[in-house]
Amino acid sequence: MAHARAREFESFAAFYPYYLSEHQNRTCRRLHFAGSTVALLCLVALIVTANLWWLLAAVVAGYAFAWVGHFGFEKNRPATFRHPIYSLMGDWVMYFDIWRGRIPF
Repeated sequence: MAHARAREFESFAAFYPYYLSEHQNRTCRRLHFAGSTVALLCLVALIVTANLWWLLAAVVAGYAFAWVGHFGFEKNRPATFRHPIYSLMGDWVMYFDIWRGRIPF
């Protein structure tokens, strides 16, 4: 699917196929998965330690891994820049779809 310029989506269900089309490169998906896993571990550390720096670490880890995947491997601009909420939702749906084997790791 071609890049969507400021494309609007009526729902997350309409957005998710576009989101997946922006994640066709296996290394990009793996980096997303790694970043999401590190972010979850940071959130666990936040809960255990009550240190708010772990929240910042979770955000940085999640986005850093994903953006390296997009700029370095997928060669596209992250959907976060155009659709931040749907993109965040897509990250987690894709993460769990990878765990379930619905999307190749």
